[in-house]
Amino acid sequence: MSGAALGLEIVFVFFLALLILHRYGDFKKQHRLVIVATLLAWYLCFLIVFILPLDVSTTIYNRCKQAANSSPSENNNITGSYSAAAPVTGKHPCFKPWSYIPDGIMPIFWRVVYWTSQFLTWILLPFMQSYARSGGFSITGKIKTALIENAIYYGTYLLIFGAFLIYVAVNPNLHLEWNQLQTIGIAAANTWGLFLLVLLLGYGLVEIPRSHWNGAKRGYLLMKTYFKAAKLMTEKADAEENLEDIMEEVRKVNESIKYNHPLRKCVDTILKKCPTEYQEKMGRNMDDYEDFDEKHNTYPSEKSLVKLHKQVIYSVQRHRRTQVQWRILLEQAFYLEDVAKNETSATRQFVHTFQPQEPENRFIQYFYSPTIEWYWECLLRPWFYRILAVVLAIFSVIVVWSECTFFSTKPVLSLFAVFIQLAERTYNYIYIEIACFLSIFFLSICVYSTVFRIRVFNYYYLASHHQTDAYSLLFSGMLFCRLTPPLCLNFLGLTHMDSTISHQDTQPTAYTSIMGSMKVLSFIADGFYIYYPMLVVILCIATYFSLGTRCLNLLGFQQFMGDNDMTSDLVDEGKELIRREKRKRQRQEEGENRRREWKERYGNNREESTRNRNFHTDPKESNYSETNTSRSVSKYTRSNNRTERDRIELLQDAEPLDFNAETFTDDPLESESGRLS
Repeated sequence: MSGAALGLEIVFVFFLALLILHRYGDFKKQHRLVIVATLLAWYLCFLIVFILPLDVSTTIYNRCKQAANSSPSENNNITGSYSAAAPVTGKHPCFKPWSYIPDGIMPIFWRVVYWTSQFLTWILLPFMQSYARSGGFSITGKIKTALIENAIYYGTYLLIFGAFLIYVAVNPNLHLEWNQLQTIGIAAANTWGLFLLVLLLGYGLVEIPRSHWNGAKRGYLLMKTYFKAAKLMTEKADAEENLEDIMEEVRKVNESIKYNHPLRKCVDTILKKCPTEYQEKMGRNMDDYEDFDEKHNTYPSEKSLVKLHKQVIYSVQRHRRTQVQWRILLEQAFYLEDVAKNETSATRQFVHTFQPQEPENRFIQYFYSPTIEWYWECLLRPWFYRILAVVLAIFSVIVVWSECTFFSTKPVLSLFAVFIQLAERTYNYIYIEIACFLSIFFLSICVYSTVFRIRVFNYYYLASHHQTDAYSLLFSGMLFCRLTPPLCLNFLGLTHMDSTISHQDTQPTAYTSIMGSMKVLSFIADGFYIYYPMLVVILCIATYFSLGTRCLNLLGFQQFMGDNDMTSDLVDEGKELIRREKRKRQRQEEGENRRREWKERYGNNREESTRNRNFHTDPKESNYSETNTSRSVSKYTRSNNRTERDRIELLQDAEPLDFNAETFTDDPLESESGRLS
């Protein structure tokens, strides 16, 4: 099994990162370089989280083996026979763990993973962000724009690195070497990441248990969905209006720049990014037979077309995202309303108001029957969420306590360190790896989930169902690469596996060894890394009392709060929007059912009359008079059939009228959409 666990986790983590990226990105429409760069960034960060427990168990075994080799006289006094592969220390043998990784592999592995992730987050991904957001029409133009936009960005970090370099050079007790220079760069990156890490961690430690606890409250979820519907409708209307304005500008440019203009290729590129209905509309109004005249007409410059191209990409992406999110939110609202109705059902079978638009899998239909769905949604799921919320809250309390006490080595107050040291005494590697994995996995969930939840206006927003733009995907990859290394160092500090924290002369983990000795920057190793994580207590208190949400409400950004008048108004507005959409869908389904019934009724009568006519007709009996008679009858029959067919088509095309509508129109759906707008 030597190295097999490492290989299995490498493959598993790759498919996990690919699956999550598929949920947020669009593999068909987005550039392949954007997908590959984001996948690589996510993959490396997830890989660090999954492989680090193996590094911890391997390090504990190496420490045991080192202690056994350093005290052979003690080992000789212990009775029993052990193999040469299992040296003895104290009362327990040093059995090799099942996931043991041979010496020399982990240091090389961590160097490749760490420096690749740092190259991505500090150099490649910022450049690709500007490249993806650029509106240039050529690769050279996009590269030029990206370099100009990142000049200030790179200059700022070079200035910070120079400040660290000057500090080390001025200090007479330090001699600058290449390893120390690496340590300065690593310390600068980890300091930046730890600063952001504590902010995100303080939010996630409280919000994740609370969100699961509130998930058991059906009324709370339904009210929040109504609130989201009101906000999303406003954003959707704004996106449609913005798209109309941009398309109007594109139409003017399309009419002014003719087919033989030098910038016509740029206009065609812009038109390809527009929605199909706008392309067809502009194509009908285009007259390519008119030549352009530079002397009498004013034409837009290439710079203005680049700006317009960038606006088109942004507006189309935003419009498509709001449309998809609106449909998904409607399904969620309808389902939560169905749950509220079925809670009082005496039959204990879940009944849906609307059938799913996509047919469900037969396997799901067989095992997830209406009865099982009722028991899960109306009875078991609330209790499951409550129990899960309590477990997550206990984990959060353990993390907060350990963050405030991990610097204490005598006595050991960090609960993570206590658990690992108890397992280390018995060399229970399975328990060590499970405890390490659950601990770092919970820390990662608290941090990464916050990255997926936060939204910086419309510049950064991770939207599921393939609606995340390239800029946000690349930005999330940057954040993950900057947050994961300090997250792992913080975890090793909580478990006292970092010698800088434990102050013990023991073999460090392979991950800690590539970070170098932080003694070069003592004020960071002994000050910032120790005391700054304690601020997580203040952040948790602020998150518990929703101070950030209240501040955003005061600034005019509506947030869901139960004791706020603005929230109540938006909930009522969202409830009315959902009610209108529900009526509209019900009328559509009723109209489709009526058309289906008419088609089945008259279609069957037509088939029966045709079969009876063919049955009573004898093709062998033919004379002149009968032929004339049959011709006249067939002519009459064809005339009747054509009349009947026209009548059936009219009945099929007829739309059922809604006499309950406020205004009588030919199309009740147009009347309803008019009231909705």
